[in-house]
Amino acid sequence: MNGLRDMVDSSPQLRVIDTKASYGPEPPEALSPALWDWSKVRKVLLIRLRSIGDTVLSTPSLFALRRFLPDAEIDILVEDWVAPVLNNHPHLDNVVVLERGGFVTRARVAREIRSTGYDVVYNLHGGTTATFLTRASGARHRVGYKTYQYAQLHNHQAPSPLLLWGQQKTHSVEQQLALLGWTGVPVTDRPRTHLAVTPEADWAVHQRLEEAGLADRQFALIHPAAAFATKQWAVENFARVAESFAERGLAPVAIVAPNEREIVESLMDQSSVRIVSFDLSLPEVAALAARSQIFVGNDSGIAHIAAAVGARSVVIFGSSNVAHWRPWNKAPAEVVTEPMPCQPCHGYFCEKFPLPECILRVPVDRVVAAVDKILAHAD
Repeated sequence: MNGLRDMVDSSPQLRVIDTKASYGPEPPEALSPALWDWSKVRKVLLIRLRSIGDTVLSTPSLFALRRFLPDAEIDILVEDWVAPVLNNHPHLDNVVVLERGGFVTRARVAREIRSTGYDVVYNLHGGTTATFLTRASGARHRVGYKTYQYAQLHNHQAPSPLLLWGQQKTHSVEQQLALLGWTGVPVTDRPRTHLAVTPEADWAVHQRLEEAGLADRQFALIHPAAAFATKQWAVENFARVAESFAERGLAPVAIVAPNEREIVESLMDQSSVRIVSFDLSLPEVAALAARSQIFVGNDSGIAHIAAAVGARSVVIFGSSNVAHWRPWNKAPAEVVTEPMPCQPCHGYFCEKFPLPECILRVPVDRVVAAVDKILAHAD
């Protein structure tokens, strides 16, 4: 990216919101009356720092805002390494990126967003940096949850999303939508995640598949890596799943980050079938997932990318809270987990066992059964 602000393709045809596809016969509603006069709002910023998955799960909020404010400028602030996920997103005007660095970097972004003159800023993250930037924006309306640390820096403090939805549990998407819904944005249809597939990324993926001899073959996408051991299903299990794909006429294709190459090499060594692997950018991962017949992987940001481009998916969960982090898409999806009394947990390490049994005990046959169930769905 050049500079801190990256313009997103905003051609007129991308501004059309298909309301019939977004909700049924009843139009969506807000969760509370409007807190201000929305007719005077011209610029809105969402702040959603941290990971790939967090960013993807903010896209239903982008959809809800664009549907509600078709003529407003809608921007999002994310970390620089994850920003390419939102390339060409149809519901965005600008992606503002927070580069790696300390106070100087944050102060530079703070000056930029303050000079933009946002009317409304939603803090979808709640961390110290996000809250600092929300306050520094100088927006007339700064929205966050009462439970946030330094919540007093927001002049609109929302109650718990559990109260707003009237539920015992909420998904990450619902938690973010609730913040908008509390201010008067219609959200009750709970929009799904959505990412754009850029023509450049799609062409690059086509060329890679052609070079691998897969341009005319159906393939299954495997993501065998995870951020923590408590989310990492055994590589030998993924090898068995790859073999099951080959038996079903699907070519197995595996992707990992550049620093995770040893996982793919181990996968190839332990499998009796050919597995193709590509090093791809995040937009190219989205393009590859969109072309796949099915995605299988651990609970990760890549799983959320696959869901957001409409890929059918099977996601293997270990320590994570399934209710909060499951795929949020319209395409068929299955979650496979092995329930344990200590699950879910923080996930950074296992406090109960020498190894994270919650993920390691998930059997291969249940994952393969979930794959067959998903493949049985008509497109």
